[in-house]
Amino acid sequence: MEIKVIAGDIASIEADAIIVNHFEGMEKLEEETAAVDRLLDGALSQLVKQGEIKGKPNEITLVHSLGKLPPARVVVVGLGKQSELSINKVRGAVAETCRWLRSKEISTIATVPQGANSNNISTGDAAQAIAEGALLGTYTFRKHITKEEDRPGEIKQVSIVGADRLKSQLEAGADKGQITAEATNLARDMANEPANYMTPTDMAETAAKFAQDYGLEITVLDLEQMKELGMGGLLGVARGSRQPPKFIALNYKGGTAKEPDIALVGKAITFDSGGISIKPSEKLEEMKGDMAGGAAVMAAITAIAQLKPKINVMALIPATENLPDGNALKPGDVLTAMNGKTMEIISTDAEGRLILADALSYAKKHGARKMVDAATLTGACRVALGDICTGAFGNNQELMDSVLAAGKEAGEFIWQMPMYDEYGEQNKSDVADIKNVGGRLAGAITAAKFLAEFVDDTPWVHLDIAGTSLTDKERGYQIKGATGVPVRTMVNLVISLAQESPK
Repeated sequence: MEIKVIAGDIASIEADAIIVNHFEGMEKLEEETAAVDRLLDGALSQLVKQGEIKGKPNEITLVHSLGKLPPARVVVVGLGKQSELSINKVRGAVAETCRWLRSKEISTIATVPQGANSNNISTGDAAQAIAEGALLGTYTFRKHITKEEDRPGEIKQVSIVGADRLKSQLEAGADKGQITAEATNLARDMANEPANYMTPTDMAETAAKFAQDYGLEITVLDLEQMKELGMGGLLGVARGSRQPPKFIALNYKGGTAKEPDIALVGKAITFDSGGISIKPSEKLEEMKGDMAGGAAVMAAITAIAQLKPKINVMALIPATENLPDGNALKPGDVLTAMNGKTMEIISTDAEGRLILADALSYAKKHGARKMVDAATLTGACRVALGDICTGAFGNNQELMDSVLAAGKEAGEFIWQMPMYDEYGEQNKSDVADIKNVGGRLAGAITAAKFLAEFVDDTPWVHLDIAGTSLTDKERGYQIKGATGVPVRTMVNLVISLAQESPK
């Protein structure tokens, strides 16, 4: 899909359909919508009076122009109450509208800057939300479907139309929106792939392609190099798989320091059977997505490389399968992480924290000043927050606040969880420094307290995306399957950190 910015009048644009808007509770049409209405001899205002156009969120009304305008169709989308409008609601409304128009085999669309100058939404933010909504909301994953029937149409172009004096703001917003949305769709593609098409080796090859395409430095450690570094957590989990593990490091150098200003770490279990502590068979196929955190980190750094903030970013992706065989890790075993801490294995299905222990240790060894990790870590977080909110855990409130603000900007809901020292007592082991399961109570928190053992005093936030990495239905700009959370949060975070003045 091509995203374009055009200076001009929406009513004069050549397109299969144009999109204008209406707010709930308003009796009269405003601005561009009113101008289009006049050219349609009052057809839209008549529908408002009759109650057919109410302006409710995501309400879609199609009117044929019948030759009165260059575009054949006019769509009025409801944005809800003006006082409650947010960028995320614009994003969702555009996604729903584009998806609906695609079902009508519409291929070219033009829209006004939805929501601009309403409720403190800037012109640039509106353009970004439109680009993201259009690209995220029409995403499909059909790589392995061979039949042609029931294949959705394709929207080839979405144009954002505004006054000439606003063109530079619209272009900047649209460019950022396209970059972040396309990166999110990259993460979706990776997480939606079957596990036999997205092995640790496949992830490493994908990372190598990203490095070449976006000018990133790449290091891929193999099994022998992991042994030299003492990555006992990653090596322990990998023992049950015939697929060799990979430890992937991607570096973006936009700052002046030698060290990474921030390390983004993503769990990449390319298939999680639970190991010896094997999972139930129900919905086990979804465990191909247990590498969603790694996919998000890899995709986020491609967007960061294109946006070019003045900051150094390291992306770390420990990748392996978690499978049972005669050589697999067993409950009761003890592993030694890269930083020297010993870990008693209570459940082999609590494997994500083991590989993250080595990745966080690696980031610390390389001098990362801040760390954020993303992981489909615990079913407990999914129970606590459902598929709406990502759980956030950390040791530094300043960094936590930055992550929460970045998530709010992205429309990726994040909820801060407690990290009191008392929770860590549940992870105490009788035979090692720490055990990998702290019991049934507060499972998401004890998992985060486990990870905290490997960051020491480095500012760090852990994002548990077990609930939000996958959705089973369409909702706004989210499509059934992998969501790509938290790619856009991470990109926003890095940009905000780059813009902070030195302290």
